[in-house]
Amino acid sequence: MEVKVIKIGGNIIDNPTELEQFLTDFSKIEGYKVLVHGGGKSATKMAESIGLVPQMIEGRRITDAPMLDVVVMIYAGQINKHIVAQLQAKDNNAIGFSGADGNLIQSVKRNHPTIDYGFVGDVQQVNTTLLKTLLENNIVPVFCAITHDKNGQLLNTNADTIASELSIALSEVFEVTLTYCFEKQGVLQDSEDDSSVITAINEELYKKLKAEKVIHSGMIPKLDNCFNSLSRGVQKIKIGHHKMLQNPDVLHTTITL
Repeated sequence: MEVKVIKIGGNIIDNPTELEQFLTDFSKIEGYKVLVHGGGKSATKMAESIGLVPQMIEGRRITDAPMLDVVVMIYAGQINKHIVAQLQAKDNNAIGFSGADGNLIQSVKRNHPTIDYGFVGDVQQVNTTLLKTLLENNIVPVFCAITHDKNGQLLNTNADTIASELSIALSEVFEVTLTYCFEKQGVLQDSEDDSSVITAINEELYKKLKAEKVIHSGMIPKLDNCFNSLSRGVQKIKIGHHKMLQNPDVLHTTITL
């Protein structure tokens, strides 16, 4: 049995028309599926509106206590429930989750030797048994980018990483395809040229493109997660526009080891 794990980024979420089109495509996918969403731009906008100054390092958000309140409110509240409601309208029986719900994703607060990321979590464990039960009962899980440490602390966790870790866990019992959907057609050779899609990237090419700074910023943790996922059992990984969900011939990037 196959499971499709699909992650959408903030640029789709921030565009109501694009989000509607994505959810229409997603709702038509048959079989087991899991949706993971970010929402960084929405959180940044809310933070700035109340006087907070967002900080990012290599595509990852520094999360102090006030910023954690914002991301929990936006990710686990506004965005998650909005998506769930729209999927219900499209006859997908979706339920929204943070990692704390059902102890589905347990993390540990990041301990970095030189950078204090604040309340940022690194995933330690996925409750595969409960996730499998949800899927087998035709539930569509919708995960936001919030996990917990099993000691009462919520943690901001990179949504690409959550998608990766869910895929790795599910690959123990299913064949898993992981798809990262965003507003571009794939990983670009030239960030100013939307047609310059790199159709296939392996580890060797990735290292070269990263050294040349062709790949940078938020794409680095995304691709790091891709290669980690492939090395730990995930079958296929694709990056591109959500049109590829219904049309596999649409230009996109395939990631291989």
